[in-house]
Amino acid sequence: SSDQIEQLHRRFKQLSGDQPTIRNLRKGPSGLADEINFEDFLTIMSYFRPIDTSMDEEQVELSRKEKLRFLFHMYDSDSDGRITLEEYRNVVEELLSGNPHIEKESARSIADGAMMEAASVCMGQMEPDQVYEGITFEDFLKIWQGIDIETKMHVRFLNMETMALCH
Repeated sequence: SSDQIEQLHRRFKQLSGDQPTIRNLRKGPSGLADEINFEDFLTIMSYFRPIDTSMDEEQVELSRKEKLRFLFHMYDSDSDGRITLEEYRNVVEELLSGNPHIEKESARSIADGAMMEAASVCMGQMEPDQVYEGITFEDFLKIWQGIDIETKMHVRFLNMETMALCH
Protein backbone atom coordinates (compact mmCIF):
# COMPACT_ATOMS: atom_id res chain seq x y z
CA SER A 1 0.00 0.00 0.00
CA SER A 2 1.07 3.62 -0.26
CA ASP A 3 1.34 3.80 3.54
CA GLN A 4 3.71 0.80 3.54
CA ILE A 5 5.81 2.37 0.78
CA GLU A 6 6.04 5.57 2.83
CA GLN A 7 7.11 3.56 5.89
CA LEU A 8 9.69 1.69 3.82
CA HIS A 9 10.98 4.98 2.41
CA ARG A 10 11.43 6.36 5.95
CA ARG A 11 13.27 3.16 6.92
CA PHE A 12 15.41 3.35 3.77
CA LYS A 13 16.36 6.93 4.65
CA GLN A 14 17.34 5.79 8.16
CA LEU A 15 19.46 2.94 6.80
CA SER A 16 21.08 5.11 4.13
CA GLY A 17 21.75 8.07 6.42
CA ASP A 18 19.38 10.13 4.28
CA GLN A 19 21.45 9.34 1.17
CA PRO A 20 19.96 8.19 -2.18
CA THR A 21 21.56 4.74 -1.83
CA ILE A 22 22.57 2.15 0.76
CA ARG A 23 26.09 0.80 0.30
CA ASN A 24 27.78 -2.60 0.78
CA LEU A 25 24.94 -5.08 0.45
CA ARG A 26 25.59 -8.73 -0.45
CA LYS A 27 24.92 -9.32 -4.14
CA GLY A 28 26.57 -10.91 -7.15
CA PRO A 29 29.79 -12.93 -7.54
CA SER A 30 31.91 -10.41 -5.65
CA GLY A 31 29.61 -10.81 -2.65
CA LEU A 32 28.87 -7.11 -2.40
CA ALA A 33 26.83 -4.62 -4.34
CA ASP A 34 28.27 -1.15 -4.49
CA GLU A 35 24.92 0.35 -3.67
CA ILE A 36 21.18 -0.13 -3.75
CA ASN A 37 18.63 2.61 -4.43
CA PHE A 38 15.10 2.90 -3.05
CA GLU A 39 13.51 1.20 -6.08
CA ASP A 40 15.83 -1.81 -5.64
CA PHE A 41 15.09 -1.78 -1.91
CA LEU A 42 11.33 -1.92 -2.64
CA THR A 43 11.83 -4.80 -5.05
CA ILE A 44 13.75 -6.76 -2.42
CA MET A 45 11.24 -5.96 0.30
CA SER A 46 8.38 -7.09 -1.96
CA TYR A 47 9.56 -10.68 -1.45
CA PHE A 48 8.74 -10.26 2.22
CA ARG A 49 5.06 -9.36 1.73
CA PRO A 50 2.80 -11.40 4.01
CA ILE A 51 0.39 -13.83 2.40
CA ASP A 52 -2.88 -12.13 1.54
CA THR A 53 -5.80 -14.01 3.09
CA SER A 54 -7.76 -13.64 -0.15
CA MET A 55 -5.17 -15.65 -2.13
CA ASP A 56 -6.19 -19.03 -3.46
CA GLU A 57 -3.96 -22.11 -3.11
CA GLU A 58 -2.29 -21.57 -6.49
CA GLN A 59 -1.41 -17.94 -5.64
CA VAL A 60 -0.02 -18.97 -2.24
CA GLU A 61 2.17 -21.59 -3.94
CA LEU A 62 3.38 -19.02 -6.47
CA SER A 63 4.24 -16.60 -3.66
CA ARG A 64 6.09 -19.40 -1.85
CA LYS A 65 8.14 -20.21 -4.95
CA GLU A 66 8.99 -16.52 -5.48
CA LYS A 67 10.23 -16.24 -1.88
CA LEU A 68 12.25 -19.43 -2.21
CA ARG A 69 13.73 -18.33 -5.54
CA PHE A 70 14.80 -15.06 -3.89
CA LEU A 71 16.48 -17.04 -1.07
CA PHE A 72 18.07 -19.41 -3.58
CA HIS A 73 19.64 -16.50 -5.45
CA MET A 74 21.09 -15.15 -2.20
CA TYR A 75 23.13 -18.35 -1.92
CA ASP A 76 23.84 -18.85 -5.64
CA SER A 77 26.34 -15.99 -5.82
CA ASP A 78 27.60 -16.78 -9.34
CA SER A 79 24.04 -17.20 -10.69
CA ASP A 80 24.79 -20.51 -12.37
CA GLY A 81 21.62 -22.19 -11.06
CA ARG A 82 23.45 -24.27 -8.45
CA ILE A 83 24.49 -23.59 -4.86
CA THR A 84 27.93 -25.13 -4.50
CA LEU A 85 29.58 -26.11 -1.23
CA GLU A 86 31.89 -23.10 -1.52
CA GLU A 87 28.98 -20.69 -2.03
CA TYR A 88 27.13 -22.21 0.91
CA ARG A 89 30.24 -22.01 3.11
CA ASN A 90 30.63 -18.32 2.25
CA VAL A 91 27.04 -17.54 3.26
CA VAL A 92 27.24 -19.53 6.50
CA GLU A 93 30.58 -17.96 7.41
CA GLU A 94 29.16 -14.50 6.68
CA LEU A 95 26.03 -15.14 8.75
CA LEU A 96 28.00 -16.49 11.70
CA SER A 97 30.89 -14.01 11.50
CA GLY A 98 29.25 -11.72 14.05
CA ASN A 99 29.23 -14.46 16.68
CA PRO A 100 32.52 -14.34 18.61
CA HIS A 101 31.97 -17.88 19.93
CA ILE A 102 31.95 -19.54 16.49
CA GLU A 103 35.25 -19.79 14.68
CA LYS A 104 35.58 -19.95 10.91
CA GLU A 105 36.34 -23.69 11.00
CA SER A 106 33.18 -24.35 13.01
CA ALA A 107 31.12 -22.36 10.50
CA ARG A 108 32.75 -24.37 7.73
CA SER A 109 31.84 -27.64 9.49
CA ILE A 110 28.24 -26.47 9.89
CA ALA A 111 28.07 -25.67 6.17
CA ASP A 112 29.64 -29.01 5.23
CA GLY A 113 27.16 -30.92 7.41
CA ALA A 114 24.20 -29.02 5.97
CA MET A 115 25.39 -29.68 2.42
CA MET A 116 25.73 -33.41 3.20
CA GLU A 117 22.17 -33.36 4.54
CA ALA A 118 21.00 -31.57 1.38
CA ALA A 119 22.72 -34.23 -0.74
CA SER A 120 20.98 -37.03 1.16
CA VAL A 121 17.57 -35.33 0.81
CA CYS A 122 18.05 -34.64 -2.89
CA MET A 123 20.06 -37.63 -4.06
CA GLY A 124 19.23 -40.33 -1.53
CA GLN A 125 21.95 -42.88 -0.84
CA MET A 126 25.06 -41.90 -2.79
CA GLU A 127 27.85 -44.16 -3.97
CA PRO A 128 31.30 -43.51 -2.40
CA ASP A 129 32.67 -42.19 -5.70
CA GLN A 130 29.58 -40.09 -6.48
CA VAL A 131 29.97 -36.30 -6.20
CA TYR A 132 27.18 -33.93 -5.24
CA GLU A 133 27.74 -30.87 -7.39
CA GLY A 134 25.38 -28.58 -5.51
CA ILE A 135 21.82 -27.62 -4.83
CA THR A 136 19.64 -26.80 -7.84
CA PHE A 137 16.44 -24.79 -7.41
CA GLU A 138 14.42 -28.02 -7.66
CA ASP A 139 16.58 -29.48 -4.86
CA PHE A 140 16.06 -26.28 -2.87
CA LEU A 141 12.29 -26.70 -3.19
CA LYS A 142 12.59 -30.29 -1.89
CA ILE A 143 14.68 -29.17 1.08
CA TRP A 144 12.15 -26.48 2.04
CA GLN A 145 9.13 -28.74 1.49
CA GLY A 146 6.94 -28.79 4.60
CA ILE A 147 8.53 -25.66 6.08
CA ASP A 148 6.12 -22.78 6.50
CA ILE A 149 8.16 -20.15 4.66
CA GLU A 150 5.09 -18.02 4.01
CA THR A 151 4.71 -16.99 7.65
CA LYS A 152 8.42 -16.99 8.50
CA MET A 153 9.60 -14.81 5.62
CA HIS A 154 7.55 -11.64 5.87
CA VAL A 155 7.85 -8.11 7.19
CA ARG A 156 5.49 -6.65 9.74
CA PHE A 157 4.97 -2.94 9.34
CA LEU A 158 5.52 -1.20 12.65
CA ASN A 159 4.85 2.41 13.43
CA MET A 160 8.19 4.13 12.68
CA GLU A 161 7.49 6.96 15.13
CA THR A 162 7.14 4.43 17.96
CA MET A 163 10.34 2.71 16.80
CA ALA A 164 12.24 6.01 17.00
CA LEU A 165 11.37 6.24 20.69
CA CYS A 166 13.04 2.87 21.28
CA HIS A 167 16.47 4.09 20.12
